[in-house]
Amino acid sequence: MSVNAEQQALFDLISMAVAQGVLRKLVLSSPQKEAPAPRQSGKLCLLRGERVLMLESAFEGGRVSQRLYRGSQLAEELPALLSAYKQVNLLTSAGDAELRTSKKGKCTLIGGNALRARLQGELQELAHFDLPIDREKRRLLSGEEPFLQALGISDKNGRVHDKRQAKFRQINRFLEHLESVYSALPAEGELTVYDLCCGKSYLSFAVYHYLTAMRHRTVHMTGVDLKQDVVAECNKIAEACGFTHMHFLYGDVRTTVPDKKPDMVISLHACDIATDIVLERAVALGADVILSTPCCHRYLSHRLSCEPLAFVADHPQLRGKLCEALTDGLRLLRLEMSGYTVSAMELTDPENTPKNTLLRAIRCRDFDPTSKEAEGKRAAYRATLSYLLGKGADTYLEEI
Repeated sequence: MSVNAEQQALFDLISMAVAQGVLRKLVLSSPQKEAPAPRQSGKLCLLRGERVLMLESAFEGGRVSQRLYRGSQLAEELPALLSAYKQVNLLTSAGDAELRTSKKGKCTLIGGNALRARLQGELQELAHFDLPIDREKRRLLSGEEPFLQALGISDKNGRVHDKRQAKFRQINRFLEHLESVYSALPAEGELTVYDLCCGKSYLSFAVYHYLTAMRHRTVHMTGVDLKQDVVAECNKIAEACGFTHMHFLYGDVRTTVPDKKPDMVISLHACDIATDIVLERAVALGADVILSTPCCHRYLSHRLSCEPLAFVADHPQLRGKLCEALTDGLRLLRLEMSGYTVSAMELTDPENTPKNTLLRAIRCRDFDPTSKEAEGKRAAYRATLSYLLGKGADTYLEEI
């Protein structure tokens, strides 16, 4: 496919932006009918100290591939690649340019002259501009993933909406936590994952994408929630994204979850004792990994009966914070006595959400529930309940 003057001009701008280190993003969308191609996006990367362009292609079913263009490769292949798309957007720290091709084949380069003037005339100033590759933290998701667009996190060009930036960071951070425990999952075979009290299922889609597109695993994902309309919408999105082994069920997690042992159970912001119900179900099914972010710690706040802690509990502002920490501590004790190695972690930046504690549990393969160690942990849990709740300890165990 031949390259016209406008396409060549845009290529020259891309080359200059790469060389100067000011390219922020390159988006190739709306492929020509005669040259079908996947949607692609590019960003700067450093390869052995050299600035290179990395293009990521997004295919149906969530599969992605990446390729680096350096030196002569950029000049030899990129111009022809640009001609295969009706719309190409170049975003830089010096300004933006857009190449559009009409139905009749006429190409128009918007913002090209102004961007060229800046790149040629302000090189000294731009050289000190913070580069995305130097400044931004590496994220597992870019915003261009089809499921993020379907969920309303980003637009069709892969730009994350301003009001969804916090949610985008939260999803990325959760995947980083998942990446840190990936080795605790079975190394081979299919993976079974449950999202209990899944709600709008942002994490379900992100986890499915990570495990299938980035880890190349076959995954059977089931989400369960009591909101029937939300469940129906999630099933539509899963089908639209080509997530063939992802399904959402309407019902109570205590009775609706399949009896098959899950490799992992996740849960985001299940309210109050719903988190306890999720954790109990995950333990009963023998999940290898549990990642849960609690929400609304009201139950213990209404029942706390511990005179030594009255100096804190008597002040409503402090009582809530105290019971939040105590509730999550009790949950970790309960998981630990059930044979899990546990930890409480910060999910994401506190500015993104006040509900920011992630409970992480990894099942101990050699755990013996009849051992003295296991009995000691159960005794410690019961003693802690009695200390905090007095006579209400037995009721607590029954209600959750």
